[in-house]
Amino acid sequence: MKKFLASMMLFAVVAVMPASAQFKFGVKAGMNNSRLKLDYQNAFSNQSGYGWFIGPTAKFSLPLGILNIGADGSVLYDERNSSTGPEGMEESIKLKSIIIPINARVNFSLLKVLGAYVSTGPQFGFNVGNCSFGWGDIKDRFQLKKSQITWNVGVGVTVMNHIEVGVAYNFGLGRTGELQDATTQAVIEAPKQKTWVLSAAYYF
Repeated sequence: MKKFLASMMLFAVVAVMPASAQFKFGVKAGMNNSRLKLDYQNAFSNQSGYGWFIGPTAKFSLPLGILNIGADGSVLYDERNSSTGPEGMEESIKLKSIIIPINARVNFSLLKVLGAYVSTGPQFGFNVGNCSFGWGDIKDRFQLKKSQITWNVGVGVTVMNHIEVGVAYNFGLGRTGELQDATTQAVIEAPKQKTWVLSAAYYF
């Protein structure tokens, strides 16, 4: 009997979830501020730079009173800029990628027209731009990876159940690229890129 009741409860939960779950599709865009820090022999200058991104997005949520749990995912074209290199010879490093962030999220309903959320999850990036950067006649070269995994932690607000504005911090789980000696191919440094992200999304 206990097994029967447990099976019936599980069946009821599975049956109810699709009815109460909410799926929304939309478009997301925004700007980012990235920094790639190289300290080779403490002679490198590093500056952050601004970039942008845009693409389709979707989210899923399961209402639980004033709290909703769910997830969101996007496929975005993303450009990130930073500047680094020997003093007086700084080179702009532009990372052009297709990124796929997938976040778990908790939504809070504050008012009928206003809500808030916290989110976190992995992001998968695939380089679609230039991979190699150098500094004049210096033999050292910085080589971007063709793919990388980073992590997002973010917060935001929802307005009228259609508009979302959020801010997130994105940091590398692995190296973004490698500073190599062009002659020996020896890896001198392998830094991780760190990025602040400001986004806006509209869900239909």
